[in-house]
Amino acid sequence: MPDSPTCLVVGLGNPEPRYRRNRHNLGFRVVDALGAKIGAEWTRKFDGELGQATVGALAGKPAGGGTKVLLLKPPTFMNRSGDSVAPAARFFKVELAQVWVVHDELDLELGRIQLKQGGGNGGHNGLRSIEAALGSKDFGRLRLGIGRPPAEWDAADYVLSDFTKEEEGAVEAEVQAALAALTAVITEGMQKAMTQHNRWEKS
Repeated sequence: MPDSPTCLVVGLGNPEPRYRRNRHNLGFRVVDALGAKIGAEWTRKFDGELGQATVGALAGKPAGGGTKVLLLKPPTFMNRSGDSVAPAARFFKVELAQVWVVHDELDLELGRIQLKQGGGNGGHNGLRSIEAALGSKDFGRLRLGIGRPPAEWDAADYVLSDFTKEEEGAVEAEVQAALAALTAVITEGMQKAMTQHNRWEKS
């Protein structure tokens, strides 16, 4: 059997290239950035893209030591994300508290992030699918603010639209904040990371 990893970080999004810059794909974007930061090696498993790395450098440990991290990007489209997440979590025997889902969030302003353990899905189809597949809501979340659409926009159209050029600076800052938060979760645990990273001051 495989060694049990410390955590499984799941980025949510839609797989086709036309969705790559969408607001709804911000979870993929953050997990790609985390994979680059920790030197993850990617393979195709569990009907998804699976990255693996040992992140001793993040924890200030010698090379070859540290925390084993799995990254997962389900390619099943948002409303079937659980079809990939549940088999991976079960195969690697990841505890629910160590499954962390990174996803876009309409109820947070662009630029704001929030760590959360458990809770509802807020109408997010990816979270709903994962809840059903895992049989529980008790997994962790990193919520990535994208803000509410203008009054004339339908929410479904809004999340499937690209960020504007004017928004890209705020998006990149949010990605960096998300990386800092995930680093804290991996190295210090969810409770301490929430204390450190759930504060936000609007610039």
